[in-house]
Amino acid sequence: MKALPFKIPKPKNLGVIYQEDRTPVFYGNFHEHEEIQISCIIKGKGTLIVGDTIHQYSENNVFVIGSNLPHVFKSDSNEENHESFMISLFFTKKSFGSEFFDLDDFKELTQFFENSLNGFKATKSEDIVSIFLALQKASNLERFISFFEIIKQLNTTVTSPLANFIAQKKYSDDSGKRMQTIMSYTINNYGSEISLETIAEKANMTKNAFCRYFKQRTNKTYFTFLNELRIENACKLLISNNEISVKEIAYKCGYNSLSNFNRKFLAIKETTPLKYRNTVLQSL
Repeated sequence: MKALPFKIPKPKNLGVIYQEDRTPVFYGNFHEHEEIQISCIIKGKGTLIVGDTIHQYSENNVFVIGSNLPHVFKSDSNEENHESFMISLFFTKKSFGSEFFDLDDFKELTQFFENSLNGFKATKSEDIVSIFLALQKASNLERFISFFEIIKQLNTTVTSPLANFIAQKKYSDDSGKRMQTIMSYTINNYGSEISLETIAEKANMTKNAFCRYFKQRTNKTYFTFLNELRIENACKLLISNNEISVKEIAYKCGYNSLSNFNRKFLAIKETTPLKYRNTVLQSL
C-alpha cells in the first residue's frame, strides 16, 4: 500500500463512498487522496495533522479534508480499553458527473468547496453527528440523501480551518513516501531528542537539502513543526491528568529543561502551561 498518494476503495456505481473505521488505532500514515473526505469521530481521541498544522481530535468532532490534502489521524493508543471509531464519506466534484456541481442548484455550496481546500472543522456539530450515526443502518439511497444534508449543514455552520499552508502540487510517489517517513518518525519519536542529522538521514537527504525540502512543502521549518507537535501533545497531557507535573510533561514531550519547555509553550499558546491547564479544567 502506498503512503502517498492513497487510493480510496471505490464500490462500483456509487457516487458517495461510505466507510467505517473501527479499530484500536486509525490508519496512521501521512497520506492524501483525490476524494474530499468528511469524517465524524464517534469514539477515540488523538492528533490530527493536516498539511502544515497540528490539531487534537476527540469524540463528536466533524472534519472536512479537501482533495489531495495531506493528513493523518494519529490515535492515542496508551489508554485502557482504547477503541477508535470514525465514520467517513468520500466523494469528488465529479462523482456524479463532470458538471454536476456546476449546476445553478449548487451555487450556494461555493463556500463549502472553497473551505475544503485547506480543510475545516465544524465547531457546532451535534446535528451533523446525529446524521452520521444514522448512516450505519441506512440504505445507499438514504446515505445519498443524508450526504447532501450533511454538506448543506457544513456549508452554513461555524467552522475553523485546519491547514494554514498547502503546497499547490500533488506529491509524487517518491516524495510522498519521503514525507511519510519524515512524519511517521516525528510522530513516533517526538518525546526523544531528534537532531537535524537524524531526521535528514531518515529522509535520505543532506541537512541543507532536507531543510529546503521541508520548508518548501510546509512553509515552516522542521523544528517549528516538531515544537508544535510536542506542545499539542503537552496540552493533552496537561488536561488529561492533573496529577502529572509540568516538569514531567516537559520531559515526556521531548524537552530536556523546564525553562525551554515553558518558553516554547508560551511562544505557541501565548500562555503558560499552568495557566493553560487551569483555564481548560475550570471550563469543563
